[in-house]
Amino acid sequence: MGQTSGHQERSEKAEVSPSEVMEAEIEVQNKKEETKEVKAKNQKLISVFGLADLKNEAIGLYNLGQSCCLNSLLQVFLMNIHFTRILRRITVPPSPAQRRSNVPYQMLLLLEKMQSGKCKAVGPTELACCLSEHRVELFVQHDAAQLFLTLWNLLKKQMKKPELVKELRDLYTICIQEHVACQKCSFEVKSKSTMLTLPLPVLDANSHRLKTLEDCLQYFFHPEELTGQNMCFCQQCGRKTPFLQSMKLIHLPQTLTLHLKRFCFERSSRTHKLSHSLPFPQELDLRQVLAESQCQADDNEKATWHYELFAVVAHSGSASCGHYCAYIRSLTDCKWYCFNDSEVCQVSWDDVKCTYGRSNLYWRETAYLLFYMKKHPQQPWPGLSGCL
Repeated sequence: MGQTSGHQERSEKAEVSPSEVMEAEIEVQNKKEETKEVKAKNQKLISVFGLADLKNEAIGLYNLGQSCCLNSLLQVFLMNIHFTRILRRITVPPSPAQRRSNVPYQMLLLLEKMQSGKCKAVGPTELACCLSEHRVELFVQHDAAQLFLTLWNLLKKQMKKPELVKELRDLYTICIQEHVACQKCSFEVKSKSTMLTLPLPVLDANSHRLKTLEDCLQYFFHPEELTGQNMCFCQQCGRKTPFLQSMKLIHLPQTLTLHLKRFCFERSSRTHKLSHSLPFPQELDLRQVLAESQCQADDNEKATWHYELFAVVAHSGSASCGHYCAYIRSLTDCKWYCFNDSEVCQVSWDDVKCTYGRSNLYWRETAYLLFYMKKHPQQPWPGLSGCL
């Protein structure tokens, strides 16, 4: 039986025609070439330098249906060379399913499409579908501050290389120290925490309008007395006592994000938009704005607190119905551009200043997120890891 079986096997092999052998070889070769092509494409994506900052020309993003908020934030991310230098070094996910659901990779694909395309705008469809897999709703009104936080957290979560996660944190994370002190004794609690944005009120405790961005920053770091119903329990006194709550600035990142809290809740539980004028400067030196008592940083750290305005995400309309666009200063030619979905045009600083706000305008375009970049960046702050 064994010999017969062996002869049959040899005769079956001999029956394979030369044409079938050639077809099999061609198929193997095609698979090898396909693998090489996929690897080459992935390598190309990784090697993209990240100069969406007008490497060719400004490219818009088509509105997929109430996606103006997403489009504006994507333009701010991808026009930031410091961010795209991180993005281009991500690990490409191995499987098609993983690539479809990976936010950093889909953002990298969009970046490449914006750089290589010759049309005036491209559609962020694949990235939007990817975001929907992570419970980011499509075709709805978004709050730019909340969506910015969601995008950043997804990027941080899905960047597999620890060194890239650290660089992303260093690029955007603010570090503060919170102080809570009893006014009856010496009991005090200090704790460090991090923030992605500084949420700046545009009204004070008496609902009076704050007049400038500098006023908003000073008010944010101004100590607050916790009295009456807001009193805290003091472990040393053994009862509720008045406390003094304050925040001190420890570290500022290379890209500083300020959130102007233009939307507030009224007693009727309706959200109301505050559209009054609030000027913000092109250059911002936090050393000149904050008092010594509002900082907990050494001189080397404070020396880097000189910023230039990089981008403004502006909101038009009311709290219930509106539109977002982004004004971004190119780091290549230092000119301002307005990114309004698929439309992109060069603008002047006077155009950007129109986002200061005016209460008597019906459409009321107002700055909502401000992005500042350090004029003299330094190496990543070594103490940031202690705040995380």
